Amino acid sequence: MRGSRPGTHVAVRFASPTPEVSSVNESKLTTVLEKAGFSPYQADAYVALLELGSATATDIAERSGVPDPRIYDVLRDLEAEGYVETYEQESLRARIHDFESLRESLEERAVQFSDAGEEIERRWEEPVMEESVVNFVTRFETILESAADAIENAENQVQLAVSPEQYEQLRPALAAAAEDGVSVHLSVFTENGAESLPDAEDVAAVCTEARHRRLSSPFVTVVDRTKTYFAPHEGSTNEYGLIVDDRTHAYVFYWFFLTTQWDNWEPFYVADDDHPDEYLEIRYCVRDIAPLLDAGRRVRLRVEGVDTETGARREVEGTVRDVVVGSDHANLAETSVSAYGDRVALVIETDAGTVEVGGWGALVEDVEAHQIHVVSIE
Repeated sequence: MRGSRPGTHVAVRFASPTPEVSSVNESKLTTVLEKAGFSPYQADAYVALLELGSATATDIAERSGVPDPRIYDVLRDLEAEGYVETYEQESLRARIHDFESLRESLEERAVQFSDAGEEIERRWEEPVMEESVVNFVTRFETILESAADAIENAENQVQLAVSPEQYEQLRPALAAAAEDGVSVHLSVFTENGAESLPDAEDVAAVCTEARHRRLSSPFVTVVDRTKTYFAPHEGSTNEYGLIVDDRTHAYVFYWFFLTTQWDNWEPFYVADDDHPDEYLEIRYCVRDIAPLLDAGRRVRLRVEGVDTETGARREVEGTVRDVVVGSDHANLAETSVSAYGDRVALVIETDAGTVEVGGWGALVEDVEAHQIHVVSIE
């Protein structure tokens, strides 16, 4: 034993557990020692020494199952690592040495494994999306959490189609966006109209306008014309989600929102029942303004957007001289904006000259409009 001197025989007695328990414990212990860096023979020999206390190489070999020709090399390797010490007493003997260093090493490894487990759990619960144009995810919770974060940090506009339950989950983010002056267009879909809609008073605090779609629908959110979050409806066979960070792709999802989730459905809340004084979609602006121009009214607009040539932010203000649209002005008010598939633009006379304003993705116009404000109608 640790306190004995070479040349002194010490009788050591151990309480013997049942063979089944001893075998199981030894098997687990040798496995742990192997994971700690011991070779299989070293682990078997070390565990045998724990049972025997101090013993001859032959006894250790017999107790551990290590072949006799190998036991001497195994003991010397363990001694070199500082785990055992050997001495001569008629024959080579060995005993455990400096048990504390091994125990501390094992405890340190245990802490490292525990920390690693906690880190793995944290990263699993809070997945970090790789920077890419399109990300596929398998958990709807990831879509919802990412959409909430984007909505809360929106700068200009948000369009989203959600179920009543999803609306409740996103409501805090919508409230934060509305408080920052972001325009929110909310489409709430229900299964055959069976689910109850949120109250108009409730949505008044979080959106500019809300509409009710009486059919089940995919989840879709478009933020600032750049980021899109999409997931099929709950009854879909395929369960997946898309996170898109690209203006071109976002325009496709926006058109899907406009034509299937918005334009064909009646509002159940509108911020202002009078003539709108702000537009996010140029098609609605053209539809409302064209009849006014035909009636000889003078409409003055302020447009916030970007210069199509430089990409820099640009603001223009002036009087509308004409509208560019592929339909007859007289029928625009009765035509769904989803039918406006041709070029749609506004021709505005400013103090610096004539400026053509287009909508999302404008190429031939001077300005791509993000927000259109009605300054006056005379």
